[in-house]
Amino acid sequence: MSLKTLATEPPIRVLVVEDDEGIAWPLRRGLSRSGYQVESVATAADALAAAPADVVLLDLGLPDMDGLEVCRRLREHSDAVVIVVTARSAEGDRVAALDEGADDYLVKPFGLAELEARIRAVLRRVRPPGSTSYVVGPVVLDPRSRRVTVRGQEVALTPKEFDILECLIADAGRAVSRNELLTRVWDEHWYGPSRVLDVHIAALRRKLAVDRLIETVYGHGFRLDPAAGG
Repeated sequence: MSLKTLATEPPIRVLVVEDDEGIAWPLRRGLSRSGYQVESVATAADALAAAPADVVLLDLGLPDMDGLEVCRRLREHSDAVVIVVTARSAEGDRVAALDEGADDYLVKPFGLAELEARIRAVLRRVRPPGSTSYVVGPVVLDPRSRRVTVRGQEVALTPKEFDILECLIADAGRAVSRNELLTRVWDEHWYGPSRVLDVHIAALRRKLAVDRLIETVYGHGFRLDPAAGG
């Protein structure tokens, strides 16, 4: 059986607040290709007047208002996730942005994969899981209850094992890098050995006991086979 979702959700709405079109355009293109619904504005005034979004990617160096003030005003009337994306790398700028209500802080330049991982991580952290359940062969994962069943029998997973499986099953068929898994499951500040991921993957394979479900992509990471166990 191939991957299915038992309930679907609308695309995540992303508002890019960036006055440099050379940065805004690739963000719009890349996020749109990944399935996000993306709008872009170049000024603070337009950002504050824009339609509600799920995620706001906020540059601090806007032409009409400092980004910290924009963040403060967004927090007064919106529960959107705010991720600051800026060239300002000083610790004081990071602290100020987080104090004003930003959920995360990403310094330019950055890769699209890292940005998307940050978006997913923050959404998991600040919002309750949705009602979507994922099915691959005999495996069913329910994010709301954080339960996993195999052939109708519940399998007890640790929190990290569940998070790893959710990352893989939500994007079944795609090779997910080791770095992305470590960032999404542990966080971007993880400085421990990457070998810990292999230990959890081995435990997952043993507990799920579905042949060829989690494949190793050598030199890259892991992939969940949507045709496994069918």
